[in-house]
Amino acid sequence: MQTATGLWAEVITVWQTAVFGVGIGQVVLALGVFLAFLLLRRIFTRIVLAAIGGITRRTETKFDDELVLALEQPLRFVFIVIGFYAATQTVVVPEQAELVLTRVVRSLIAFTIFWTLYRCITPLSFLIDKAFGAFGHSTLGDSLKDFIAKLARFVIACVGVVAILEEWQFNVGAVLGGLGLVGMAVALGAQSMIANLFAGVTIFLDGIFERGDWIKGGGVEGTVEDIGFRTTKIRRFDKALITIPNDKLAGHAVINFSRMTNRRIYWKIAIEYSATEGQLRAIVNGIKAHVYDNPDFEVDPARVTTLIHVDSFNDSSIDIMLYCFTTTTNWGEWMRVKEDLAFAIKAIVEGAGSGFAFPSTSVYVETLPFGTPEAFPADPA
Repeated sequence: MQTATGLWAEVITVWQTAVFGVGIGQVVLALGVFLAFLLLRRIFTRIVLAAIGGITRRTETKFDDELVLALEQPLRFVFIVIGFYAATQTVVVPEQAELVLTRVVRSLIAFTIFWTLYRCITPLSFLIDKAFGAFGHSTLGDSLKDFIAKLARFVIACVGVVAILEEWQFNVGAVLGGLGLVGMAVALGAQSMIANLFAGVTIFLDGIFERGDWIKGGGVEGTVEDIGFRTTKIRRFDKALITIPNDKLAGHAVINFSRMTNRRIYWKIAIEYSATEGQLRAIVNGIKAHVYDNPDFEVDPARVTTLIHVDSFNDSSIDIMLYCFTTTTNWGEWMRVKEDLAFAIKAIVEGAGSGFAFPSTSVYVETLPFGTPEAFPADPA
């Protein structure tokens, strides 16, 4: 009987203190509470969030859809935080363990808050335009808004990390003060990074180019895919991706082809020397008629310069200069306009009874130094 009583006493002791001094019953209860909140999270996701998503999809603006999408994960994580906190309240732990659990809960709360702010930056980026508009600035480009959003996310992430470290009594200020001892060495090593960072800011503020622009600069030509804090990614026309430091672009001349108002065609048309004055006039007037009467070309003298004239007497040709601009800046469309123009000039020149010249050399011989050559084969004697 005493053996059974002692065994039962040991079972009770294990049940009450088996898990780090916490009873098994309390642990099971805590796990049950936590699982209950996980179940509530699933119900919340399937019913509440689905209903809110259905409402936002029926609105005209995309802002509410993006905001709901950004808040979905943090809201689902809130149930984990609440469940963990509720589970800790069902167990009785030593004072030191309770302090650790409290810090864990406070860290989770801080993480949730800053994570929510981090994810809300993208849908709230439209406020950047409104804020700058209030100060008289024009609407900002997408690249500048992306840059500001990246900077805001970086700041939020840093502040969030500091807040969590402070919860664990980590003296961030002392660490930052200690870094001052090696600050000079770090600054010397980070000169390139800092230069690229300020160059990136210059690119955004000056509006040198934006994502999607066709540019040429720093020895690279292609389409801008991304502008970061330190580098810019450019997709060349052979589909190779080039990553170039920002200071290489901000410190050198950059041609932004995407901001052309019109695209230029500059040709020298070589006509045969046998062409008469009348034929030359007919060719020039025919080309002018094609350009000035064609909506594919911009001929407003206030916007562009159009020149179609006999230009020079070359070695093998009489040259007509064609200097004009198309209304389109699209490369493919520009090539079509150039092709149509080439066909038209071909027809105009042939219609005038002339032809195109090509480099040639004429040799005039008055007297051969060795007399008249014999016929081949020679007549038999």
